Amino acid sequence: MKKGNGLLKRLWGLIRKRAGLMGISLVSAVMITLAALMIPIRCGEAVDALLGKGMVDFAQVKNALIGIGIWIVLAVAGHRGMALCNQRLAYGTADEIRRAAADKIHRLPVKYLDSHLKGDLLSRIVNDTDSLGEGLLMSVDQLFTGVLTIAGTLVLMVRMDPVIALTVIGLTPLSMVVAGFIARRTQKYFAAQAAARGSETAFIQEMVSGQQTVWAFGHEKEALGDFDRVNDEMIGASMKAVFYSSLTNPSTRLVNNIAYACVAALAGIRAVQGHITVGEMSVFLSYASQYAKPFNELSGVITELQNALACFKRVTELLDAPEEKETGDGALSDAQGALTFEKVHFRYEPDRPLLRDIALEAAPGQRIALVGPTGCGKTTLINLLMRFYDPDEGRILLDGTDTRALTKRSLRENAGMVLQETWLRHATVRENIAYGAPDASLEDVIAAAKAAHIHSFIERLPQGYDTVIGEGGTAISQGQRQLMCIARVMLRPPKVLILDEATSSVDTRTEQLIQRAFRRLAKGRTSIIVAHRLSTIRDADEIIYMRDGMILERGTHEELIAGGGAYCELYNSQFEAVSIGI
Repeated sequence: MKKGNGLLKRLWGLIRKRAGLMGISLVSAVMITLAALMIPIRCGEAVDALLGKGMVDFAQVKNALIGIGIWIVLAVAGHRGMALCNQRLAYGTADEIRRAAADKIHRLPVKYLDSHLKGDLLSRIVNDTDSLGEGLLMSVDQLFTGVLTIAGTLVLMVRMDPVIALTVIGLTPLSMVVAGFIARRTQKYFAAQAAARGSETAFIQEMVSGQQTVWAFGHEKEALGDFDRVNDEMIGASMKAVFYSSLTNPSTRLVNNIAYACVAALAGIRAVQGHITVGEMSVFLSYASQYAKPFNELSGVITELQNALACFKRVTELLDAPEEKETGDGALSDAQGALTFEKVHFRYEPDRPLLRDIALEAAPGQRIALVGPTGCGKTTLINLLMRFYDPDEGRILLDGTDTRALTKRSLRENAGMVLQETWLRHATVRENIAYGAPDASLEDVIAAAKAAHIHSFIERLPQGYDTVIGEGGTAISQGQRQLMCIARVMLRPPKVLILDEATSSVDTRTEQLIQRAFRRLAKGRTSIIVAHRLSTIRDADEIIYMRDGMILERGTHEELIAGGGAYCELYNSQFEAVSIGI
């Protein structure tokens, strides 16, 4: 319960920023409530003016009708003003939360992103904030008018006839107890529904992104079965949430109808006894109905608020996640590219060491190649260099400065990466190539594309450099996507160039051309190259062979071949595989 109160307090802090909109909405609610309270009084006056044969007071009826018309106009204006303000209030708050969540993604450590389903994060930012906005809109729409209507009808009923008013007041707690009892038990079902929605979104995102693999392995039936299981969980959680929350409204309606019947019977008796007029009795019946209506609506508000809080809780879990820490405030304005790894140790899991006692140096402009079997730690070294993770022990130096003493932005501005896994936005070719240098001219973009040997292909596209490619570059081949990523780095040449299987998806001829381009690009720049095709790193200044997180051999290609060790064995095995057609 305390956690729920904490969420409400936090949500209220966000809503309170829009106090102006809330003030206008409150004024509009007052107008609506006054109209709802005064129209029955005018109707009662008209009823009393119509009673009695030959005793109709047409002037009073006319005045009552004019009054009713004026209050209707004011009510319409109030409803219009409140709708506009509440929409801006609710969706503005949801938008602020969504923006904060989207911004948070950029400040989360890679470890957090690696350990959470991407689809679930997407669901928190999109689906949960949408549900929060809808819940807030319904809440603020009905909260002000509901509370004012209850208070106003009670005051007027007490003034008109305290006996009837006390009867209504006496039955009120029963309605509130019923609504509260049910609402307390629906919170867990809404939380389960939000979690199931996130899991389903994650599964669908996973299936859509890997649909070709699903087809290739004939896994459609199994994938549909997996979807049915996830979807059944979603349906089960949703049905429980909807069923139990839907009990609130009919339960409170039953209690309020009992109250209405009691008021009708008592008002009739009081009218017969002469304590109130027939017109006043009609006013009481109208007030009794109006008094009950907000309780029915507020029960719905409680239900929606429970759902909104469940969704808000999921978003706050993301917002409150520990951020990537800045350990330094230094900056490199003119980096040279000298790299040093000093006795670096690292592990992803506490009980599973990965890198052990890694020590290597790269002078400015030197080309270092990392080779070894899959899982030996090559890519992890790059992750540490880029400070996606930090070493458990040891240091990594850039130009003699511990990278942890630099801001991550400064470090990454001096390094450029081309990975085996390409990433392109749903944007134009030009925008994708200029991703790291958005102010680059078209001429610069074309020069980078030519250096990456992708220019001729781009010119053949329908709109050339203005052609929009799909998310992930799905409209072009894997090799062409990789060439665009290479052009992206060539547009803004870094001091440290990192190539992780950067040409794995291109043909041999194109690879040779790109290797030449890389050699030109790498002049005066430090290059760290991860490669499985050993033929591509024969001219590296130093080749480092890794196994089980340790450096086993180092030297030039010729030195390692002459040594006849693990590198020589790996190199010869590749040529043996080629000779037998593997």
